[in-house]
Amino acid sequence: MILKNPGVLSDASASLCLCFILLVPFAVAGLSLVNTGLNRSRNAAHAILMSLCIAALASLIFFVCGFAWEGGAGEQAHVLNVAGQKWDWLGAAEWFLRGVNFDKWRGSLVVLLQLASVAVASIVPAATASERWRLAASCASTAVFAGWTYPLFAHWVWGGGWLAQLGVNYGLGHGFIDPAGASCIHATGALTALSLAWILGPRRGKFTSDGMPSAMPGHNAVIVLFGCMLALVGFFGLNSAGAILFAGIHSAQSVLINVNTSLCAAAGAIAALITTRVRFGRPDASLTANGWVSGLVASSAICAFVKPAEAVLVGLVSGALVIFAIEIIELRMKVDDPVGAIAVHGVAGIWGILALGIFGQFVEPLASGIGSSSQIAPHGDSGQFVAQLIGVATLIGFVLPLTYALNWLINRVLPQRVALEGERQGMDLFELGAGAYPEFVTHREDFNRR
Repeated sequence: MILKNPGVLSDASASLCLCFILLVPFAVAGLSLVNTGLNRSRNAAHAILMSLCIAALASLIFFVCGFAWEGGAGEQAHVLNVAGQKWDWLGAAEWFLRGVNFDKWRGSLVVLLQLASVAVASIVPAATASERWRLAASCASTAVFAGWTYPLFAHWVWGGGWLAQLGVNYGLGHGFIDPAGASCIHATGALTALSLAWILGPRRGKFTSDGMPSAMPGHNAVIVLFGCMLALVGFFGLNSAGAILFAGIHSAQSVLINVNTSLCAAAGAIAALITTRVRFGRPDASLTANGWVSGLVASSAICAFVKPAEAVLVGLVSGALVIFAIEIIELRMKVDDPVGAIAVHGVAGIWGILALGIFGQFVEPLASGIGSSSQIAPHGDSGQFVAQLIGVATLIGFVLPLTYALNWLINRVLPQRVALEGERQGMDLFELGAGAYPEFVTHREDFNRR
């Protein structure tokens, strides 16, 4: 089926969009540094190398087959006819980018953005599985994620798939909207991270015999906070380019997008700072950094469709929410997440998706090809909120079981968890043969034997 062409970009808009896309690797670098700094020192080299390998492999696998499954709005796709309605469920492009016309701005820019976006998404599971995830297994899991899980859901949202068609088929607002990847990038990555945490189990010594978690603080808060600054630059590019390409936002609105991105991140950090001060008596550097990143994640959904004051509110909620989410995930669910990525990318991402349905104002037409009116939808559009809610339900009810099953199968063929000796020595020495800081003594036996 050939879907409606979402339109063309002017040369000026396309050039600006290209500049934004070239900023996205800063998000990869920033998140990699956050992950590394929140690991213990004996695992630092392994953490940063794993991020590099995962980002590289994700882009290559997406080049091979991922983009073919994702496709794009207005391109050939596999369609099911259900109750007289046509539901687009999977892209049908050629492998190895053979069908991409690089002489046209939009298609080539989408490819370039997605090569970077899939790298960002793939790094999220590495944060949760760090300090116990074998490098070979991480590459296998990333290949499946970048080659199937990510492009499948991305097609439903960005490729003219059935979630984007909820507006046309059922009159639910504009259909599911996610301009810059709060769901496609961050929530899918976080749900994969949760699956891996269940499969791998907690780090040795993380939980005592009565189930109480032990503190295993990261080794370098300076690296973490520097990573937050780099991530901000990357999200400027990711949010702006995503809004232009996937939501049909005019390039002139990129200033508003970046203002909202900045305010959302700042509000998230301040909310986390205040929350930790009130709850624990002192502010916590790593949790404040998590609040900052959670604001960035939430901004990926709302950046183009809300006013600055509403972006601040969304950031405040995300920053406070992530503190409680980390506590619940660790204390109640007994999930060991060294970096807090499940809460930061999953909970904040879902909050951003729902916040778009609550606060968003939309001007048609959107890039998904929904409608042709220029009316502005007011706040409180119940149909749009329902569409966003269906997207969240799809993530939890379909993507989570899918990614768990795929990683469970990988684990049966290629055990994903490192041997106990690897945890005791540290991943740097066990898998790489050298540490990140060879001039210092970084090894310390801090395991509690069960």
